[in-house]
Amino acid sequence: MNLIEFITQYPDEESCKQKFKEYREQVGVICSKCGGTSHYWKKDKEQYECKQCKTRTTLKSGTVMHKSKLPYRYWFITMHLLTSTKKSFSAKEIQRQLGHKRYAPIWHMVHKLRLSMGKRDEQYILAGSIELDDGFFSTETPKDKKDEPLKRGRGSQKKTKVLVMAESEMVESPENGKKPRRVGYLKMKVIDNLTKETINEVVQGSLSSQSNLCTDDSNSYVDLKGFVKSHHSEVILNDKIGEKLPWVHIAISNAKRQLLNSYHNVKPEFLQSYLDEFCYKFNRRYFKEALFGRLLVAAVSNKNEFRYKHG
Repeated sequence: MNLIEFITQYPDEESCKQKFKEYREQVGVICSKCGGTSHYWKKDKEQYECKQCKTRTTLKSGTVMHKSKLPYRYWFITMHLLTSTKKSFSAKEIQRQLGHKRYAPIWHMVHKLRLSMGKRDEQYILAGSIELDDGFFSTETPKDKKDEPLKRGRGSQKKTKVLVMAESEMVESPENGKKPRRVGYLKMKVIDNLTKETINEVVQGSLSSQSNLCTDDSNSYVDLKGFVKSHHSEVILNDKIGEKLPWVHIAISNAKRQLLNSYHNVKPEFLQSYLDEFCYKFNRRYFKEALFGRLLVAAVSNKNEFRYKHG
């Protein structure tokens, strides 16, 4: 949706609440006490009542809005901002657009939505031909390492390690100017280290066992042939990395650029949240106006207990 369509469809709080209720009922309401799925809607209380045990459930309970006191329209406007452009919005900018006095609740709202994006993408496994490599993203120095001498290069405290995986199929007859590989879906996972044990665990949870994997010759990848159908590794010079693993490094470059454009500093503990948003939108790049609705489904389906105390 463009901005005019959004304003027309959701002009006030009531319209947002009714749309949220519609999606909530499509996904299904589950009783927290007995697990029942049949409910009455108590209009006078604006709550669902379980037909079995009579336990009542609020409209926000069990969703991304669980215990939130923010208006439905705040959530809807934020979802629209996050899905209407390829770029992102900082919580500070969303606070300014909403005109809300306090920053913390807006910050929590945005991160809960990003967490919903990440949970949605966790349900999908990459398959086919896969490119895999690691990247290093600039983040703030962790508090427990600020007193340590600053290291340089890959081991720097200001760098966070990310494992990147992308479906990448060869195109038989690429058009002029088009890339020889077609990208499918993408996953980015923040990791603590580059040991083979860590890499193995992420690959097992992210890739189909029938995948054909392509990597460089890093020692971190020596065991991967045991988890996929085939594993091709080779020495890749820096000037050839864009040819051998093109989409992984395009994704890393685009994600870094988005972070630089939207945020002054990124704490390492929140990098995964920002990458979840990037991958969610990348994986649904052809959804266009349907992307808002898909995020609304994810928001209705996920109860995110985001308990980090900001500041």
